[in-house]
This record gives sequence, C-alpha cells and structure tokens, in this order.
Amino acid sequence: MRHSFHAMMDMEYPSAASIEAFHSKIFSSWPACRRTFPWRETRDRYSVMVSECMLQQTQAERVVPKYSAWIERFPDAATLAHASLREVLSLWSGLGYNSRAQRLQLSAVQVMDKFNGEVPSSPLLLKTLPGIGEYSCRSIPAFADNLDVAAVDTNIRRILITEFSLPETLPPAKLQRLADAVLPVGRSRDWHNALMDYGSRVVTGKSSGIRPLSRQSAFKGSRRWYRAQIVRELINTPFMTVAELQDKYGECQWGLDEIIRDLVVEGLVESSAGSHDSTGGRVLKISEG
Repeated sequence: MRHSFHAMMDMEYPSAASIEAFHSKIFSSWPACRRTFPWRETRDRYSVMVSECMLQQTQAERVVPKYSAWIERFPDAATLAHASLREVLSLWSGLGYNSRAQRLQLSAVQVMDKFNGEVPSSPLLLKTLPGIGEYSCRSIPAFADNLDVAAVDTNIRRILITEFSLPETLPPAKLQRLADAVLPVGRSRDWHNALMDYGSRVVTGKSSGIRPLSRQSAFKGSRRWYRAQIVRELINTPFMTVAELQDKYGECQWGLDEIIRDLVVEGLVESSAGSHDSTGGRVLKISEG
C-alpha cells in the first residue's frame, strides 16, 4: 500500500506514521531480500570507497571478483597511490569506464597528500576527491561509519517514487530532502543495504516501470567500446603506433583520432613521435603519470 505524499513547491513531508510504516515494510522484507557481498563485511572506509566506485553503473555480481582482487593487490590508499596506471587499469579491466579507475587512483593520491592516508568521513571532504559525487560522498560514510546521511541512487530513487506516489520528474534536490526525512536515525548502514536489496528483488525497474535518469546505450561499436579497446590494447603491450590502431579499428565512425586525443587529454594515454616507430608516426602507451 502506497503512502500519500504530495510533491508541491513547498515540500510536504510524509507523516510520522507513514515514515514508521515505510521503515517497517523495508526492514521486515530484508531477511527474504538480503544479499551478501564482501564490501558489506568491512567498515574500512577505503575499501568501501573502492566498492562504491566499482558499483557505479556496474551490476554488483560482476563487481565481486574485481573487488576482491583489487583489495588483495591494493589493500590501502598508499598502495594504490604508488601503483602504475597500467597495473591499475589492468586490474580494472572488465568493469568499463576506465576513467573511473584513473579517478580512484587520483583519489588515493589526494588521500595520501591531504588526509594523511585516511579516507575522510565528511561528505563535504569526500566530495573534493576525484570521481566522488553527490551519491558517493554520502554512501561511503553511510556504509563505513553508519553516519546519519541519506544517499539516493537509481534503486533508492525508484523505491521512493513508488512508495510515496511521486512523479518521475521530481527534481533530485526534492527527492534528496525526502530521503533525508525518512532516514532512520542510527541505522543508516542497514537502511541503505535493505533499500538496495528491496530495489533489486521487489521494486525493480521492470516491475515498477520507472526508468533511470540516464540509460546506457549499446556498448559494442559505441564510442565507449572503442575507447575501451584502445586502452585494452595498450595495457597488453609496451606501446602501439597510431597506424597499428587505425589498421585494427579504422572502421570507427566516432573518429579514432578524436578518441585518442581525448584519452591523451584525460591522462590515460601518452603520445609521442618516439624512436620505436620506424615510420616516424605517433607512438601511444599507457600514461606513466
């Protein structure tokens, strides 16, 4: 049964009784919906940050082996900060969006330089790190520290819209205010995990008909796909020439030169007219920082 809630210009909050009923519904359903993941077994803020970065736009089940391998190789910010980008990207391979791995490493560098090696617990400070946005700056301390902050991702947005009969066009700021209002004090960690599991098993995108704010396009043959292919090629070899990449991916309709230029600008790839190429063309390799 949905609770009545009107999304007006001046935000009206649900009643205390409605909030209590919502809490009861989510927590009572949790035993049947509960999932187990390795990042739920730790309170280490760095490890939670790694999991939250990996889980962005990637299914949790796919993240599990990558997360475990990552924590084994890079158990703390110091180890990650001093690793080569090639190794970082190699371990990240398969998760997509290689720039996320790069930003995670840059975050580790800043954690070492600005926070004495300890990932901060403050959402305001977390948001200063590369790749940490509105959701992650709240979810990291919620899961690691049980901090009383509400984080709204695609799953939680879908649940709030469904349970409180809200329009899908409700601005994110108003949805955040609702999430803040219904957060059970002192149970932030359990609350967010229970909501995630409820959204995964009960109020799914298919059952609710609620579309995410952004949708991924087909991957193979997309601009993202070509970016990933180029990075994968360079991870597995000391260097490649642009001519070699053009021979393999010349059919790219997105402009191979433009994609390569973007990768260089972003710092993922280095370009030079090095001595390795007898034709005098440009040589590419993974950035050495």
